Amino acid sequence: MIKYVRGAWCVGLLVGTPLAAQTSLSIYRDGRVVVRRTLPQALQQGRNALTLRIEALDPATLFSPDTVVSVTSATVRYPSSSTDALAQAVGQTMSFVRSKGDTIRATVVRADPPQFKLPDGRLLLSPPGEPLFSAELVRTSPEAQVVLDASRARPRTEIAYVAQGMRWETLYQVVLTGTKAQVSGTATVISQSFRTDSADVQLVAGSIQGARNKSIDEYGVGAASGVAFLQRRADSLIATEEAVGETHVYQLPGRLSIEPGVPVTTALFPRSSAPVVQELIVPGVLPWRGWMGQNQEPNRVPVQVWYTIKRAAKTPFGDRPLPAGTVQLYQADSSGRVQLIGEASNDHTAPGRDLRVQSGGAFDITAERVQTDWNQEQLPPVRRGMPNRQRVTAAYRVTITNAKAEAVNVDVREAHFGSWKIMESSVSAEKLSSTESRFRVQVPAGGEATLTYTVQIEQ
Repeated sequence: MIKYVRGAWCVGLLVGTPLAAQTSLSIYRDGRVVVRRTLPQALQQGRNALTLRIEALDPATLFSPDTVVSVTSATVRYPSSSTDALAQAVGQTMSFVRSKGDTIRATVVRADPPQFKLPDGRLLLSPPGEPLFSAELVRTSPEAQVVLDASRARPRTEIAYVAQGMRWETLYQVVLTGTKAQVSGTATVISQSFRTDSADVQLVAGSIQGARNKSIDEYGVGAASGVAFLQRRADSLIATEEAVGETHVYQLPGRLSIEPGVPVTTALFPRSSAPVVQELIVPGVLPWRGWMGQNQEPNRVPVQVWYTIKRAAKTPFGDRPLPAGTVQLYQADSSGRVQLIGEASNDHTAPGRDLRVQSGGAFDITAERVQTDWNQEQLPPVRRGMPNRQRVTAAYRVTITNAKAEAVNVDVREAHFGSWKIMESSVSAEKLSSTESRFRVQVPAGGEATLTYTVQIEQ
């Protein structure tokens, strides 16, 4: 439909069928979605008016990726509420249902505050029943009146905007087989309120700051009702990935139909084999306020289990960035059944960096730390006017018990503060950083091993 309005040609288009537009979505972890739509409607040079049916449109974010097209104005009307429909019906006589088979007619005088006139002339200040609206009074989907200005004619219309109501998560399955691991990863897209019949979907991994306070929900368009049930659909194709700015974009295969409350799962990369290293660690504890006190009570400490999955550069698995998500670790039991042995979160992992996660605590390996000696002495100040210094010398014993049928290696980590040094130890000490040292202790099968060391700290 073409008509002449205010000296400019305006083209009216009502887009509502799946074939009327091509949709592309970039989904972020925080619920934001960049929606790009390509409409088959050609634009004439000058001003063009379009009426669009677009879900979850926040008009403040609307723009055109086409550099010769700009958005002049956008007005969005969302699906009608009862009050909206009553406002449209002011002056009309309608039927109201009071009970099954019982209706009454009344004229809508105003919607807010509600006023209704009965056939006998009396007025009601509340609805006389449940209103029955004619179809023309109810808007069943959002409608946007958009005015675009094109500096030259275009064969199609391109628009983009930011919506809310979708998220995605990643899950990695790691099956351990000795010193090797089989690693697979999936991404699951979940929509709370967004719906599209067919979309090209990208997942954006990275830290994207948010600054805008007003969202689509503040215009009165809340998320859809809760999820009634969940469905899971796996895709046999593989996602592709590229870097954009300081983020990584994963292109999901095919075109996806998105429905509120229906998760869609697809593979992130082909199943890969990688070397894996297990570490048993007795963690150190930095003393309160950085100063070591006197405590001779034995302290049973956990033995943490860590796995490092090697991701060598210039390998298909190593050259791929891994979005933050959840890592599940599996291992086969004596009957060959895989069992879940650990679960942990992972941060965004850049290409070439190993994937390192703590799976939990050891069951058959225990540790106990006890302070065996402690001495504190005053030292003169470094120079006149400075406070006195303190020197603390403390000795510790760490006993590790192994109930397994094979020997294990356990790293004992000790945290320190101030100016410190290990004076002596039964196992060689390795300085990892300015606040941490490590002792590698071999524990025999079905036995125990003892580490003793003395540390001196000045402050």
